[in-house]
Amino acid sequence: MPTANQRQSQPLPLQSIGVIHTPFLQKFGIPRQPGLVAAEGRLEFLAPFNDPVAVAGLTKASHVWLLWQFHACPEATGTDWQKTVRPPRLGGNERLGVFATRSGFRPNRIGMSVCELLAIEADGSLLLKGVDMLDGTPIIDIKPYVPYADSIPAAKMAWAAEAPSLLVVEWSEPATAIQLEPKTKALIEAVLAQDPRPAYQQDKRDYGLELAGYNVRFVVRDGVAKVTSLQRVDA
Repeated sequence: MPTANQRQSQPLPLQSIGVIHTPFLQKFGIPRQPGLVAAEGRLEFLAPFNDPVAVAGLTKASHVWLLWQFHACPEATGTDWQKTVRPPRLGGNERLGVFATRSGFRPNRIGMSVCELLAIEADGSLLLKGVDMLDGTPIIDIKPYVPYADSIPAAKMAWAAEAPSLLVVEWSEPATAIQLEPKTKALIEAVLAQDPRPAYQQDKRDYGLELAGYNVRFVVRDGVAKVTSLQRVDA
């Protein structure tokens, strides 16, 4: 029979408590950090966690931590996980230890994001802002953000000390002709301003991404991202 210490050392199984719905329909274009884009999402709880009582009192918090899974990354088993990765902020060429980065290619594929809590719906679902997750991402835990403990003004990160500079976003005449809701247009502009191109492909090719129900085509020239065309994904 295992001792008390041995029982305590056994890992507990992880299970999804919910799934988050976001405007990001593919990995390309998702902001590289939470809060950089005011993208909104809805966290839907799964049974048996979909009891509104489980979030009673959460409205006292303005922000929440989400722990989630990089479910679209290839699963790592045994020795398949990568010891080093190439962070986009370093141009995609320099390698760092995986535990020195926030890459999704890590042993347990766990991500974490702090998001603004906009509201709690009658069924307990959470409306959030600042999401940086793929649509359909499994959520494994939620915790309230506690400013006095979680905010560390003197904290440093040498190779990512500041947010990246933004691109100017312009619209071609054909793209301007498409009638968009102001919130959708603002989301597209915010995502393109972050320059979603891979760090190793900073060239002038034509790019496309699916965002908020649209196929968005764009090019980047001299610090300007220009939307060349828009098409409804379900058209």
